[in-house]
Amino acid sequence: MKPQSASDAPVPAIGPAFTIAFQPIVDLDAREVFAHEALVRGVRGEGALEVLGKVQAHHRFAFHEACRVKAIEMASMLGMESRLSLNVDPNDIAGPAQCFHSAIRAAELAQFPVDRLMFELTESEPVADLAALATTFSAFEGLGFTSAIDDFGAAYAGFELLAAFQPDVVKLDMSFVRDVHRNAVRFAIVKGIVAICGELRIRVVAEGVEHPQEVEALRGLGVRLFQGFLFAAPGIGVLPAVAWNAV
Repeated sequence: MKPQSASDAPVPAIGPAFTIAFQPIVDLDAREVFAHEALVRGVRGEGALEVLGKVQAHHRFAFHEACRVKAIEMASMLGMESRLSLNVDPNDIAGPAQCFHSAIRAAELAQFPVDRLMFELTESEPVADLAALATTFSAFEGLGFTSAIDDFGAAYAGFELLAAFQPDVVKLDMSFVRDVHRNAVRFAIVKGIVAICGELRIRVVAEGVEHPQEVEALRGLGVRLFQGFLFAAPGIGVLPAVAWNAV
């Protein structure tokens, strides 16, 4: 039976034409793909910043919703067996609860298991209501999806957010990953973050890895999940092959 599409009905234009690229997050210990992050791209390969820059502010939430729905539909069509990681802005107008409801409905229509969904909270701006955000995530925990904080440490209230809401995964921003093997300050900061996450039983993903030496240093600290061009570039409309022999 062909999965239904959550976006079959015509909708008003809310932004530029787009597609979805997928980039794997790999578990090096298990030698398997932990998740694929869904990344918006233009139909001619334009990057996310260029695409999102064309979306008017009052259409932002609807466009983000359309991106999540399309990612779920494509993941189902591609036979994705890993988690599917979707970005969520905690300050989107309709709130995270609507994000969850619409994504779950799209997954059900596309016959994609709800427990394979992973929601990444972005840190693009300060979180308006941390308590409400934590309450919303707690209310949906029973559905089995994975929660994550994206770009941890890049901006605003990373540790404040972590204190209010303990996710399943923290994605360490690439600014800490870059050259961590030869920068003592970054190494010390990452060591501390990994130790805190370990105490809280939170898994750490190192984002933006490009060099084997970075992976080696981070594995020495206990990090086992990695995402970056060293293993695979984002594949537009495909699940890219992982370069397991890169390290």
